[in-house]
This record gives sequence, C-alpha cells and structure tokens, in this order.
Amino acid sequence: MTGHRSPRRVVSLVPSLTEAVAACAPELLAGVTDWCSHPAGLDVPRIGGTKNPDVGRVAALAPDLVIANEEENRPQDLEALRAAGLTVLVTEVRTLDQAWGELARVLVGGCGLPRPAWLDAAETAWRELPLPAAERTAVVPVWRRPWMVLGRDTFAGDVLARLGVRNLYADHADRYPRIPLDALNSGAAELVVLPDEPYRFSAEDGPEAFPGLPAALVSGRYLTWYGPSLVQAPAVLAQALAGAR
Repeated sequence: MTGHRSPRRVVSLVPSLTEAVAACAPELLAGVTDWCSHPAGLDVPRIGGTKNPDVGRVAALAPDLVIANEEENRPQDLEALRAAGLTVLVTEVRTLDQAWGELARVLVGGCGLPRPAWLDAAETAWRELPLPAAERTAVVPVWRRPWMVLGRDTFAGDVLARLGVRNLYADHADRYPRIPLDALNSGAAELVVLPDEPYRFSAEDGPEAFPGLPAALVSGRYLTWYGPSLVQAPAVLAQALAGAR
C-alpha cells in the first residue's frame, strides 16, 4: 500500500485480523463477519460468514480496503469483491513466522498504522519459549461427522510443533484429510488434541471417541488465531497440553 492514502474504512473477512485491527484502531472497522467474536462487544456491521460474505453489502459499506485470507475465504468471493472495484489484501498464514510478516503487512503496510507493541510482545513470547523436554505425537481433529484432522502445512501444526507436539498427519498429502476414526485410534499417536473450533469439541464431545489416548482440550482461538491472542498463546496452550488426561 506504499504511496497510497491510508484507509479510513476497512472490512475484515477474517476473525483473527478483525481482532488485530480492533486492538490497534477499532475506528477503522466498517464491517466484519458474523464469526468475528473478538473483541467482545464489537459494534460493527456484519456482512455474513467467512465462506459466504454478502458481496453487495460489503460494497455498500464503501471500504477503502478489504482484508482476507487465502484459507479462510473463497477465491470466487474475493474476485467478486475486486470486480466490484474494491481493494482486497489477501494474507497467507501457515506458520508463526508467516504470521509475524503478514500481521505487519496488514496493520502497517495495509492500514497505515504504527507497528503495535503487542506484535513485538507476541514474537518475544514465542522466541523465548523453552525447548520442549520431550516430543509427543498427536492426532488433531478439527471436525467430526466426518472426522477431519490437521494434515500438512498448517498454522496450528506449526504452533503445536513449537510446544513439543508432533502432528501424526503432518506429512499427509492433504492439509485437512478425512481419516476414519478407527485409523485415528490405531495409529502411533500418544495424545489427541481437541480444539473448540471450528468444531466445538468439549469434555463431553470428543474425548470419548479416543478411549486409549489422553485428551488435551484447547482453545481454538489460541491455537489457530493470529493476532493479539498470540501473546498469551504459548502459556495457555502449554498449560492445556500439560493437563491432558
């Protein structure tokens, strides 16, 4: 965005990026998705879901910039927004290192904001994370009916790896493979990690499917969101993983 006027109206199609912008300059947000739950009480027009935004409503809000993500949002929706004459900034975040760069690109380069202190704090928190004493192999479901798990090349997989958890399906050809439950239970996993999003796994819904494995129930926001939550994520996730039973 170098050489362009800093935007005054931003529509965010990604919950993580909504929280990131809101933590720096909430007045910029002209529209967000129905799934943008943080910060709590955000009073901004809603434009539909991440996978089905109302393109006409987004255009009617007359944003200077739309921020999106190549995984969260569909190419056809992004093309429709561009066809409506809107500027769309699309991020790719599959590792923590990518997250640092893309957050700076959105906030500083895209929105014209000063680099936030929380971004430096997040980088420091992860950089100073002690090396794990031992590595555990885990299956990480993200959906059931059918069962889907983390596969290759995912942000959550990189986060877990830095906490000493090796994703059993990290080398799978698919990023989110469908794996039958009996195969998940008969593999070499020592642990099952159950986030509460996109599927809302809980103590009553998930662990019972893996009777032979300790289960770690983790916050999907801390596992999969890239924004201010990354400051607390190392400690929160490490505690949840340590409590697996």
